[in-house]
Parts: sequence; structure tokens; C-alpha cells
Amino acid sequence: MAFEIETKLKVDLFDEIESRLRELGANFVDEKMQTDYYLDKDDRALTKSDSCLRLRVVRIDDDIFADITYKGAKQKSDVKKRQEIVLEVSDAETALAIFAAIGYEKQLVIEKKRRCYDFAGCEVLLDELALLGNFVEIEGPDEKMIASVQCQLDLSGLKHIEQSYAELMESKLAELGITQKEIHLETEGND
Repeated sequence: MAFEIETKLKVDLFDEIESRLRELGANFVDEKMQTDYYLDKDDRALTKSDSCLRLRVVRIDDDIFADITYKGAKQKSDVKKRQEIVLEVSDAETALAIFAAIGYEKQLVIEKKRRCYDFAGCEVLLDELALLGNFVEIEGPDEKMIASVQCQLDLSGLKHIEQSYAELMESKLAELGITQKEIHLETEGND
């Protein structure tokens, strides 16, 4: 069974973090746009059980990729740890149509820009989201390696954010009184 193990940290800017990554010899992997479609039934059973069904469409330059991900409920941990099952798909629109046919509709759509680095056995992800701002995710094989990378990046003073981007976005939309459920980076000017 595969698990996602990561920490999520809220930051103001990426400049110092990227400078530190270069200083430490981190390998820049790519920059991509990701559009995440969070799916659930009308009763929101998955969301209520702290689980998630997501279709992700990734754009890197002119290339487009997609995958379906199921994430189980978060386990007790100092970082986010949860079961994760990922399946690559070749046709995102058809996948959405299949889910809709069995009652799983788009509940929320979030677009983000992500810059990816490999460093010290972990993935360091720099995420920019409309309305929410900038985040660093450090994903690795265990809590110890993640904590080590966080320390090396001079981010030890930042507290791990337990909520998913979907949870954070739904809270922000409610706070702002926004009923729109498709949030793209250009949405920023509309708040």
C-alpha cells in the first residue's frame, strides 16, 4: 500500500527558498500548471470521511498528462500521512464523464503553478494558488528526512499545515462569500 508523507508550509515568497535550493545543489525538475478536479457525490461522503478523489490535469509546456488519485483519511502524525493510490489516464474528459455517470461530480476545481525540485531524497514543491498564496510542500519517504530537508531550507520555524488545498480553499471561499467553485490563478484579482 502506497502512502503520501509530506509537510505543507505557508510562505510569503519563493526567492530565498529557491536560492537556498540552488546553494544546496538541489535538482530543478520542472515547472507545471496543475488543475485539480475534486470529485464527490452530492452527500459529500468522501469529504466527510477525510478521503479524496481527484482528477489532476498537468501541463508542462505543450505536454498534457492526467491522473486519478484516491487519498485515504489522514493518519495521526507530525506530518501529513495518508494512503494514496494513483492511476495515470490518457483522457481526462472521458474520466470526468465516467465519474459523473456514477454520481461523482466536480465539487471544486483548483489551478496551481508548481515548481518541482529533487533534494536529499525528497521532492520540494513550490506551489502558487489564487486566493491562498504560496506554499512549500516537502514530500519524502519518512518524517525524519522531511524534517531534515525543512531544516536545511531554513524553514524549521514554520508550522505544518494539516489541511489539504481543497480544505483550505473551501474555507477561504466561505470566508470571502464566494460561491464560485472553479478557482484559477487569474481569480486572484477577483477577491
